[in-house]
Amino acid sequence: MRRYAAPILLALFLALAAPIPSAPAIGPGEALKDAKLEDRARDIGRQLRCLVCQNQSIDDSDAPLARDLRRLVRKRLTAGDDDRQVIAYIHARYGDFVLLRPPVDERTWLLWFGPALALLVALAFLLWRLRRPRPAAPADSLSPEAAARADALLGDRGDEP
Repeated sequence: MRRYAAPILLALFLALAAPIPSAPAIGPGEALKDAKLEDRARDIGRQLRCLVCQNQSIDDSDAPLARDLRRLVRKRLTAGDDDRQVIAYIHARYGDFVLLRPPVDERTWLLWFGPALALLVALAFLLWRLRRPRPAAPADSLSPEAAARADALLGDRGDEP
């Protein structure tokens, strides 16, 4: 059984770690009749964060605020706004947090480059640890008399591993 434990655990981990596609949370009355406009609305919805759930787009969230934002996106698109104008409108009202991909500027520099910086620091630390000289192994601190006494106390242990 132990022989199969590692492959089973690996398969279980891979199955749980695999991304699971989520169904959009769009209600039956929300979808636009024009397929092109609906595709644009869905694309915009995937770029905007649900302010309630915080780790989902408004396209995937069931929260009432996400539903309101989806309706707002569709309303702006039917009014004639292009994708950038719709995103800019919502961005102006809710700030950078509503964007799943916030702009790169001085306020978000750490957000964008922090993980790479942390990885470089960890790599530098690892290289430093591997390259620094190791202390010499301590010399045998037993005197010959103490070693003989230890052998006598332990007896002949040649038959044990």
